[in-house]
Amino acid sequence: MSQVNAVTGTGLPLRGDDIDTDRIIPARFLRCVTFDGLGEHVFADDRAPLGGEHPFDQAAYGGAKVLVVNRNFGCGSSREHAPQAIARWGIEVIVGESFAEIFFANCIAIGVPCLTGDHETVVALQEAIAANPTAAVTVDLEQLTVQCGDFRGQLTMKEGARQAFLTGQWDSCGQLVAGLPAVQAATARLPYMSWA
Repeated sequence: MSQVNAVTGTGLPLRGDDIDTDRIIPARFLRCVTFDGLGEHVFADDRAPLGGEHPFDQAAYGGAKVLVVNRNFGCGSSREHAPQAIARWGIEVIVGESFAEIFFANCIAIGVPCLTGDHETVVALQEAIAANPTAAVTVDLEQLTVQCGDFRGQLTMKEGARQAFLTGQWDSCGQLVAGLPAVQAATARLPYMSWA
């Protein structure tokens, strides 16, 4: 199981409220058998008309690990492809004003922490990143802080999700594998189960 205490990397500011999952990954990309390759299509319909000016296309933000968004990010349909596309582009943590509940849960399930800050904190962080795209951004889940250069802000996170990252329990598959001997012992006692 993999603990997440903090994430450090460059940031990517994505401004705008109510960015829905259809914008994050358009429906035509949902027919995939696996999530492989989804990262290259993240925000495909938003990026195309901007001719390389969308933040996900700008070289200054290439390789960013910290996505900074505004209010109600990930609203709309519950497609798990949206956080998968963001993660496969390279994002490891998202800071925003608020997240749609299902999007938040889907991010947690794949190991992408989502932390919230008030409007002033998020906008100041977006501006700090835009002013210096090469600056390291550190999102600390233990201290619930974010730092970028001289900027430091306070964040919040649902305590259950935060503890799941700090202890590594967000990884339900990892927990199952780690507990396989106990699962096998329990199923061996059941008359209708057989490992043969």
